[in-house]
Amino acid sequence: MNIIIIEDEKPAAEKLQKAILQAQRDAVIEAVLGSVQSAVEWFHHNPSPGLIFMDIELTDGLSFKILEEINISCPIIFTTAFDEYWQEAFEHNGIDYLLKPVKQEKLEAALQKFEKLKQFFAGNLQQLQQWRQQTNAIEYKKRFLVKRGMDYITVKAEDIAYFYATHKLVCMVDNNGQKFILDKSLAELEKETDPAQFYRLNRKFLVSVHAIKKIKAYPKSKLLIEVAPPVDEEIIVSQENVNAFKQWAGN
Repeated sequence: MNIIIIEDEKPAAEKLQKAILQAQRDAVIEAVLGSVQSAVEWFHHNPSPGLIFMDIELTDGLSFKILEEINISCPIIFTTAFDEYWQEAFEHNGIDYLLKPVKQEKLEAALQKFEKLKQFFAGNLQQLQQWRQQTNAIEYKKRFLVKRGMDYITVKAEDIAYFYATHKLVCMVDNNGQKFILDKSLAELEKETDPAQFYRLNRKFLVSVHAIKKIKAYPKSKLLIEVAPPVDEEIIVSQENVNAFKQWAGN
């Protein structure tokens, strides 16, 4: 099992590394990183490990900043001297929250929890693969018939930038900024469009991945999305939907 330790205090990092190897003899500590900046740089050039042990308060800021910049999909065991971050920790792939000084029995219990989760998902891998095959077999709409003036035209799915709801209407906007009114709800369109290409950002916007131009951090762990063609309002991804959106955007 490959493990990354993110800890800015060298004695604490060495003690944690020793405790991990004592509890998990086959563990491989790939790197020990001491700051937000070094962690971000490391993840830019290396694949995700199997597990991360992450301190929260680092010398150059909270480690949550790493998760805002990098799409990390592996589980995280947080280690910290502060108990006020536990809620945010479990919103960022956290599977356990260990208070310093980390006790050996607590660390071993956290690793056992990780192994049980891994076995559970491995046992359900076949079901997941079957579900993916079924999902891939679904025929999503490749064209949409829309009205322009007195005529009807077809718009290819790849030429659509986004759909949005406004004043009890649902509109479609293509890559050239042309707007068309549809007689379907966003929920219906979400089912008809390929989820690999379109994502429901919030209750008002269903957006193509190709229309997303910028993703910015927003207060209270939310995200601000900029699209093209641009819109006259802010498109916000809620805190509850941030992790799912990051997973989608990174695939």
